[in-house]
Amino acid sequence: MIHVKSWDYSFDDDGRDGPVPGYAHYTLVDRSMGAVHTDLGLVRLADSARTARHVHSFEQSAYVLRGSPLVELGRDRFQLQVGDYVVFPVGTPHAWSASGGEDAVWLELGTPQVAGRPDDTVRLPDDPCVAGDEPAPRPPFGDPTLRFLGHFEGTDSQLEALTLHDAARGRATAGMDTALLAYSGISVKMMVDAGLGADLSTMFMVDYEPGGAAQVHDHPFEEAYFFLQGEIEGEIAGETRTFRAGELLFCGVGVVHGFFNTSGGHVRWIETQAPQPPRRHSYRWPTHWARLAERHGTA
Repeated sequence: MIHVKSWDYSFDDDGRDGPVPGYAHYTLVDRSMGAVHTDLGLVRLADSARTARHVHSFEQSAYVLRGSPLVELGRDRFQLQVGDYVVFPVGTPHAWSASGGEDAVWLELGTPQVAGRPDDTVRLPDDPCVAGDEPAPRPPFGDPTLRFLGHFEGTDSQLEALTLHDAARGRATAGMDTALLAYSGISVKMMVDAGLGADLSTMFMVDYEPGGAAQVHDHPFEEAYFFLQGEIEGEIAGETRTFRAGELLFCGVGVVHGFFNTSGGHVRWIETQAPQPPRRHSYRWPTHWARLAERHGTA
């Protein structure tokens, strides 16, 4: 199953009932488009609006695209900004609010899909230890007690990102939790994954250098591509198409796809996967199997 859709920041409520006035949801991927696991959309929360404290029977994650929303996460309350991301594991109490004189917009992923049952989302009473009008702090990134939150805005150049500018001793801490995966002109930074506390899905940032390429392949899970910057040539189920910022591509299980940056410019998107990829065999390369078949005379 393949689905392509355009998006921008001026969307209106697409018909899903909002939990509060000032809440708008624009569906990007759901079961009506052939998805089985992925419920992806844009959410806009108007200035001064607040959702009730609640929990979901599904896992949810978000990436802030505009504004500076406040999030209540368990017994904590933080001021977020563009580039922050958060995961709400199943049953995690949380709430959103917008302030500062501007609306907030974020990309939101849910899995398993929202089924529309009354018990999908359960409203909770406010926690007096968390709710309030006082200013909230920024998340203390780097604090080992911080859970479910991170920040990343993209990689502009692999050469710059991988060059060491400071002394070996005293350098800012880095490890597999902060690692950038770089290959074939592609930079991948995992954001929402098992390391952050997700069990059912992933969300990550992808940056393509000029000439970057991912050869055609497929997966045993669903993927969505939320294009943020530049334009790139995609080969999707044997058809070639150019994708640009402001578009969304959904690929179901087994859809063969690849991307080739022939534009000469930088390309960036947010990618989601649901369910979470297996530890082995998350990629299948048709060229590998074609060579095997040819070698054994069955091509």
